[in-house]
Amino acid sequence: MNNGYLEVKVWGDWACFTRPEMKVERVSYPVMTPAAARGVLEAIFWKPEFCWKVREIWLLQPIRYFSILRNEVNQVASFDSAKSWRKKGGGYFADEDRAQRHTLALRDVAYIIKADITLKLHANADPAKYRDQFRRRVTRGQYHHTPYLGCREFAAYFGDPQAGDRPLPETSDLGLMLFDLDYEHDDQGRGVRGKPRFFQARMKEGVLRIEPKLYG
Repeated sequence: MNNGYLEVKVWGDWACFTRPEMKVERVSYPVMTPAAARGVLEAIFWKPEFCWKVREIWLLQPIRYFSILRNEVNQVASFDSAKSWRKKGGGYFADEDRAQRHTLALRDVAYIIKADITLKLHANADPAKYRDQFRRRVTRGQYHHTPYLGCREFAAYFGDPQAGDRPLPETSDLGLMLFDLDYEHDDQGRGVRGKPRFFQARMKEGVLRIEPKLYG
């Protein structure tokens, strides 16, 4: 029973839903987070008239970790720095700022995301219009930008759930999990760094349920 939710099956060879408390090394949560699921949904279908609310995430494949070493940079070149280099010369050289970091990621993952659409205050269209558009895009494999599983280099495949898809019979307490980032604006209207919000996550019979009260 889908409780009237929209559904999409996503899978991939690799995934990394990074725990924010790990400052240097990347360590993945054991399952997809609500924020990552919303990112997949928005990659497939996004409109300014509505927002996605993830309700359930089904675990379809056993949780399997693997580790890799990746070359990353310590600093991010800013727009202001680029303007300064244009006027005064200079630049950013990645080879001088490179660091090798460990990543503990997931492999051979598959999930079913169940979510619904909530119209924003300025929208006046029938929500069924957007639901139908989403279903068509999933069936046709259409997307706005390539969906990914936590990290942009871990591309996600997606499609309609199949009749035989069932969550694994696995129950566990997942501890505090990232729900989403709350963004505020400064006096000039510019966005500031997001403030993380967490919730006590528990997977029961392979299903991670997100309480509606988390959306306020």
